[in-house]
This record gives sequence, structure tokens and C-alpha cells, in this order.
Amino acid sequence: MRRIHLLLYLSFCVSLFAQQPQVPEIEFQSVPEPLKLPADLYLGEVAGVAVNSKRHVFVLSRGNSTGPAYGAAAAQLLEFDAAGKFLREIGRNLYAWSYAHSVRVDTEDNIWVADKGSDMVIKFNPEGRVAMVFGRKQEASDEKTGPLPHPNPPLPPVDGLFRQVTDMAWDKAGNIYISDGYVNSRIAKIDKNGNWIKSWGEPGDQPGQFSTPHSIGVDGEDRVYVADRGNRRIQVFDKEGKYLRQITIDVAFDPNVSPAIGNKPILPIQGPQTMAPGSPWTICITPPPNQVLFSSDAYPGRIYKLSLDGKVLGVLGESGKQLKQFGWIHEIACPSATELYVSELLNWRVQKLILKTTH
Repeated sequence: MRRIHLLLYLSFCVSLFAQQPQVPEIEFQSVPEPLKLPADLYLGEVAGVAVNSKRHVFVLSRGNSTGPAYGAAAAQLLEFDAAGKFLREIGRNLYAWSYAHSVRVDTEDNIWVADKGSDMVIKFNPEGRVAMVFGRKQEASDEKTGPLPHPNPPLPPVDGLFRQVTDMAWDKAGNIYISDGYVNSRIAKIDKNGNWIKSWGEPGDQPGQFSTPHSIGVDGEDRVYVADRGNRRIQVFDKEGKYLRQITIDVAFDPNVSPAIGNKPILPIQGPQTMAPGSPWTICITPPPNQVLFSSDAYPGRIYKLSLDGKVLGVLGESGKQLKQFGWIHEIACPSATELYVSELLNWRVQKLILKTTH
């Protein structure tokens, strides 16, 4: 049986390699030790990374764990200056901290965090004080408090509440788009004053449906890009939730490459496509005017550069533990098309990447 699986896997990979156009490898460097941590501070799984207008770097880590071995609170938000010097911890002992998922910075340098464990999104002002709160965590006194179930059919979503929220982004008017990820599988839209407007999407694999919307971005024309990870695609919508198109990342890869952890996935994967080649774990769109999109997968563990119409312009990296190798990139910050910050779950770090300009 194992031999049959191996033959099917190799056959699939050879077929994929033969069908896909060759995409250029992007030359790049990884800056050694881009962040200088104090002697008594450690990163855990780094779920998120973001950069503000001053080039300060915000790191959302699943460090500072407290509680039992299973179900510990694991979220810590740290700020570093442009040279990588540690500045402060933001939100120490925050009520929402439970299980870190993503961090973003808006155009006014407010810092936003999505916490998957507490089902909450928090807006901090640039000074690090809580400015807005979205969602509500379960009450500790409730006898049924615990990990969220995944019933089939799923429970109907509730306006204003999230179930394992994943990410957030903004349009030019300041409206907030939140990917309400692992359970509800929808996108929420909230205005700049915090008023709920609408939501769209549901679990499924059809246009406008999602299987773990894991990351979200908005381009300069207010088009909304959703990393529909479980369906191995990026879906694109207008700002009202109208489906426009989808992007798939199909790039040939070496079938002998090893994953960052665990066994090689048996391809083609049946069911959720989380570990499939090209399945988008994250989305980052560079600032205007000449915007491009960066995404990444867990296997074979690469970063992809795309035009906004979905053409793959280049690829870089591989799975591993050394510099220029990656262990499950969970978020990318892209202040420009040649400077990336990537957060890694398995390697407990942030890498700063300098890309060679491609034409």
C-alpha cells in the first residue's frame, strides 16, 4: 500500500511539473539576527509580523505561555525599532490574549491583532492603548467553556461574534474586513467607527464559500483578497462582497523535497488542502502605486510573488531550519516589493528578507 501511495505521489508530481510553466527563482538574502531580544525574552511560535510607517516591527508570538500544558494562554505582542532593538511589550496581561494568530498595522499606525483563541480582534492606538474591541471571548464561569466544536452542518454565525478569527484588513474609507476563519468561514465588514455592516460567505468550496479563510488583504482599488487555504485558492471580491475571480498558485516543485515537519503529503490531497503545494497560508499586498502580492505555502515551503491579476512572477525559499529556509510561514509583512518580514511557527523566529529586483 505504501508503495502504491508513493507511485501515485510521484506520478502526480511529474504530471504537475510537466503542466506548469517555469517560474523564475527570485534571488534573496536573509538578514542575520534582524531582531535583538533582551536576555530574558524569548519568542514562541511566531504567528504574526507587521511593520509601521517608522519601520518599527511588531511581532505576535505564542510565547509567554501561562496555564496548563494543554490550553495554555499563548500570545505576546512585542515592538522593535527599525534597527531591530527591542522597545516594549504591548498589552501585557491583556484580557483577549489566548492564542495569537495575526498582527497588522493600518495607515494611521494603529496596531491590530486577531486572537484565534479568544475569538477577538483588538485595535491598539500607536501609543499601545486599546482603542476598539471586536468579538467576545467565552466566559470562564460558563460550564461549557472550552475549545469550539465544529458541528456539521455548522452553527449559524452571529453578527458581531467570531469563531476562531484569523486576520483583518482595511479599505480606503477605513472599513474593516475580518476573516472569521476556522468555524464560521466568512468575511465580516465593519465601518471605521466599529459598526457592523455585513458579512458574506459560508463553509464550502463554491465561489464565495470558504474552507478556513486564513488571511486577508485589500488592494489600492478596494478589492478584497482572501486566502481560502482549505480550498487552495485566493478569492477576490469587491468591497461589497461580490465575487470577482479566484487565483490559484500552480508552480512546479521537486517531488523529492522534504516538508518542514511530518511526512510528505500524499498528493493529490483529499479533503482540506492545507498542506497542498500552493495552498495560501498568508497574503501581503505591497503599498501603492505598483502593487504586488506575496503568499506562502507550508509544503514545499516557499514564498510566491504574484501580480494582482494572479500571475506568478517569481518564487523563493524552501523548507528547513537555516536562514533562507522556512518552517510554516504564518504571516508576511511587505513594506516594499524588495523587503519582506516573515513569521515562522516551527522555527520560532522572524526573518528579514531582501529580494533582488526582478523585471
